[in-house]
Amino acid sequence: MKMTLVKDGITPDLNQAQKELRSVADGAYKIFRSHTPIRSGNARRKTVLENNTIIFANYPYATRLDGGASNQAPDGMTKPTEAYIKKTTDRILKGR
Repeated sequence: MKMTLVKDGITPDLNQAQKELRSVADGAYKIFRSHTPIRSGNARRKTVLENNTIIFANYPYATRLDGGASNQAPDGMTKPTEAYIKKTTDRILKGR
């Protein structure tokens, strides 16, 4: 039985999409951190990306800031980050 290698058109696209999707967490972290209000710098300093998957806001007032308690970030940090993730993943998965 003779085996022939067939090149498909989807594998390169899937590989590229996977590569781009891996970078979404880093971009989301940058957006989250840039929307974190600055007064003393503590909140930004204690916002970290763990295992390239979880944005961890390690300070007791994170929930209040994310709820819009600061004039510097009236929409909090999560809403703009979610918008970035949706826009970016949609673009990647649609191939644009």
